[in-house]
Amino acid sequence: MVKIVGDEGPAVLLLPGGAEAAEGFFPGLVEGLLADPGVRVILFDRPGVGDSIAPGGLADAADALHEAIGENGPVVAIGQSLGGAVALLLASQHPEDIAGLVLLDPTPITDPKLAAMVEKRAQQAVKMFRMPVVGAILRGSLKRSAKKSVERHAMRPDVRDAMMTITDLDAPKLGRAVVGLADIGAALDLSTVPRVPAVVVTADRKPSDPIRAAHARIAQEIGAELVSWPRAEHAVHLTHPDEVLETSRAVISATKQG
Repeated sequence: MVKIVGDEGPAVLLLPGGAEAAEGFFPGLVEGLLADPGVRVILFDRPGVGDSIAPGGLADAADALHEAIGENGPVVAIGQSLGGAVALLLASQHPEDIAGLVLLDPTPITDPKLAAMVEKRAQQAVKMFRMPVVGAILRGSLKRSAKKSVERHAMRPDVRDAMMTITDLDAPKLGRAVVGLADIGAALDLSTVPRVPAVVVTADRKPSDPIRAAHARIAQEIGAELVSWPRAEHAVHLTHPDEVLETSRAVISATKQG
């Protein structure tokens, strides 16, 4: 089901990470963009993720999003983690749907080794979470890590709640959400991504880190600016929500100027 928040202005498509639901994943972002510059936000859980009950997976993501966007496009696609990878798939397969891109520490879908590693680790997580004792230990570890992040970044209440929500990981759903990631990434041709206002945000990693290097290559190939903020974590939309809001506003503004 497609939900549109806002009555006028540029269209923005939110693509959450993992297999999470779109609504509530980016705390404060919808409200901030509605206030300035004034947008229409498209909330849609593609098949296989969030609250969607439609059959499908990563291979069907771009077509499902294209259908959901319909006459509301083109959109500024804002995607975190796997949502960032899905934004690239949409931009490659349906370039007419894209007016701008904000990729927040996207899954490195274009790097064969890293994409295969992400897919493998997700499948391993499914098996481990199914083990009662091991699963309980992992869930406890996730919550402790999230609480440390909340304290480290002095997160406001809505951001804190979103951070704790994503620790209730649905491992089987996540495992299904990344099926085919490596093969789909190998077939992804970034030369077909339209040259639109775009930013790739990478977490605060060392310059030699392979994920940062993968993000730099993506940014270069699609003509995007590469941005990183001090202490930014993978969940950059939660560790740096104000910066994400301002970056999104800047990209939306650039699409208007274009």
